[in-house]
Amino acid sequence: MTEQMPTADALENPKPVLPDLGAAPEHAEPAPESDAAESLKAVYDVPIRVQAVLGRSRMDISTLMRLRSGDVVELDRRVGEPVDILVNNRMIARGEVVLIDGRLGVTLTEVVKQER
Repeated sequence: MTEQMPTADALENPKPVLPDLGAAPEHAEPAPESDAAESLKAVYDVPIRVQAVLGRSRMDISTLMRLRSGDVVELDRRVGEPVDILVNNRMIARGEVVLIDGRLGVTLTEVVKQER
């Protein structure tokens, strides 16, 4: 058997080599959700940092040191604007602040897809 030299086009535009896994069944059914949940069990205990950012403010350290209970810090957002939801410092969603049984929470209104 003789081996052919790759063409210039093949060298400039290589195609990925994938293993041959055989033909897929014509009517393959998706895995049940329980299989997906089962496969994620390994990451259930991984800690993440979740933040609900109501707004931001910039101030000098001297101003920060003078703050007392009851002082108002002006934020860069208005009432009714969405809250940013960050996971490990990456924005994943926006939401609205809600009050349920005397506790604050956030209702997600939009999931944000970020390009890498």
